[in-house]
Amino acid sequence: MRTFEYVRALDIDDAVAAVTADPDSSFLAGGTTQLDLMKDGVLVPSKLVDITRLPVRGVAVNDGILHIGALTTMEELAADPSVRAGLPFVREALLLGASVQLRNMATIGGNLLQRTRCRYFRDPAVAACNKREPGTGCAAMNGSNRMHAILGTSEHCIATHPSDLAVALVAADAEVQTRGAELRRSIPLTDFYYQPGDTPDKENVLEHGELITGVDVPLLPAKARSHYLKVRDRASYEFALTSSAVALVVEDATISYARIALGGVGTLPWRAHAAEQILHGAPTTGETFRRAAEAAVEGARTRPGNAFKVELAKRTVVRALETVSGPTT
Repeated sequence: MRTFEYVRALDIDDAVAAVTADPDSSFLAGGTTQLDLMKDGVLVPSKLVDITRLPVRGVAVNDGILHIGALTTMEELAADPSVRAGLPFVREALLLGASVQLRNMATIGGNLLQRTRCRYFRDPAVAACNKREPGTGCAAMNGSNRMHAILGTSEHCIATHPSDLAVALVAADAEVQTRGAELRRSIPLTDFYYQPGDTPDKENVLEHGELITGVDVPLLPAKARSHYLKVRDRASYEFALTSSAVALVVEDATISYARIALGGVGTLPWRAHAAEQILHGAPTTGETFRRAAEAAVEGARTRPGNAFKVELAKRTVVRALETVSGPTT
């Protein structure tokens, strides 16, 4: 690991100013992924600004909105009774997203900003990674791409977004609250991430020095049932091959509210709007769920190693919908 300067921020303005002033600096919170990437030489900040003492931690509910401080840990959020009662699929995503040890360190803001697990991105010995070094190519295209994305890809990058929590929060219409040197923003999570396009190194809309201070999540309707289903190679400490966060309100065997997002298959947490449109007003039948699943993966672009994800993703969506809707006909 290269040497760096360490600074502990006294308040939010102090933290923002310190990072904004130095283009090679970054914030430090739980550091569960950041420090690994520094050890591997993928990240080489000249300065780390410790934000762990800032007053942006805790969970509260006001007017049907769950307010989450950015420094709240994954374990703290999963244990909150408001999440258990009003956003069950968010709690499931948290518990499936990491080991207990990591959940007690990793923060919510940091989870949303975690970097891809693509082996080519995380290995500086491999030159071909447009996300790490723009213009060098994408080794995953013709390399090992079993874990890579099939939705939102480009000819420059097929790296998969790794977060389980972000998938559930995208489905729940969450908004990210930020502070910058001269701005405060509330950004829908569906607008927060960039698809790789021609600039895969630009992953989100944050400006340098802009700090995530919290996340606001509307509680699900009282009659909603939700579920986060994660399919992976082993039962613990593994990233998703496919996953789906779903929430439904069903009245008289007809769907009146639907939310669907997919993980493990997209370059960002993938909100399946077309699938939701098919579900709204439709009966809770196997045929409805299969049509929605087809729409959820429409436009998928595969490589030889990850073509299986198309069918697996469809089955994941169907199973999750069956779980929240009860028996189908």
